[in-house]
Amino acid sequence: MKIGVVSDTHNNLKNCNRIVEMFNEAAVDRVVHTGDITQAKTLEIFSKLTMPMWGVYGNNDLGEMDSLVNAASQFSFEIIEPPMTLSWLEKSIVVVHDPLELSMVNPDHYDVILHGHTHRQTIEYDGNQLTFNPGECAGHMSGFNAIGILDLSDLQVEILNF
Repeated sequence: MKIGVVSDTHNNLKNCNRIVEMFNEAAVDRVVHTGDITQAKTLEIFSKLTMPMWGVYGNNDLGEMDSLVNAASQFSFEIIEPPMTLSWLEKSIVVVHDPLELSMVNPDHYDVILHGHTHRQTIEYDGNQLTFNPGECAGHMSGFNAIGILDLSDLQVEILNF
């Protein structure tokens, strides 16, 4: 199972359209957004994904929560306040926006930790555990827009820059 991972889109609609194209072309099975969506228009663009999307809200989503919650419901996305726990392909996954939110769970109980917030790419293996943040794709750091594809069968990741 391949999971598309995206973070910190910050309502960059041009980049979001490209992200949707990239995930659809890669034929990932699911997408996880690790927060800082910021506006419902972004979710409207993500509704063009050919696969379902899960995610968490980030600190920059707080001012738009009502419209984001409504849009997530309209497009059948499961997006919640962090932490989100998932169990796919016999792997336990925790999704947060800010890595500090991991204090709400015991990270040792998860095979995969997905986060955003830092706008920095993180690919760290600790034994059989992966901590992954593909980086940001809001255009804040020109030339460094990135999304990731996580293969749950072996916990290997691929970074797609654009």
